[in-house]
Amino acid sequence: MKKLVQLNVNGDTHELAVNPDETLLGVLRNHLDLIGPKRGCDSGGCGCCTVHVDGKAVYSCMMYAVSAQDKNVVTIEGLGQNNDQGNGNGRELDPLQQAFIDAGAVQCGYCTCGVIMAAKELLDTVKNPDEDEIRHAIAGNLCRCTGYQKIVDAIKLAAAAV
Repeated sequence: MKKLVQLNVNGDTHELAVNPDETLLGVLRNHLDLIGPKRGCDSGGCGCCTVHVDGKAVYSCMMYAVSAQDKNVVTIEGLGQNNDQGNGNGRELDPLQQAFIDAGAVQCGYCTCGVIMAAKELLDTVKNPDEDEIRHAIAGNLCRCTGYQKIVDAIKLAAAAV
């Protein structure tokens, strides 16, 4: 039997009927059409579904959607600043997103949203992290393309920009 939940996602409130065992990832992707968080391992081992819940990076595949009621959920689509520049999406990139582009830290892109969300939590709490802190913060995110150095460089670049 479905349960009615109210979710605050990227600053918007959504009232949805969800199955009690439906994950936050499933609701984000299948009900709200937010495709940034990716479905990877479904067991919290790859990190590509990482989102923020009340400012903390969490694996959305491991959290029931009903548990997100009365919490603030932010996906990669919710980063950045609102703008009215007429660029088609109404948002400016977060400095971290821009740094990933500038540092060439995006290859296939599958892990990118999760890595950025993990790094965002780090940069929100540590102003100028060193390489060990960065690597520790993204340790729960698997990337098979970049070898991580460009990702680390992008996070350093973003830290310097803010």
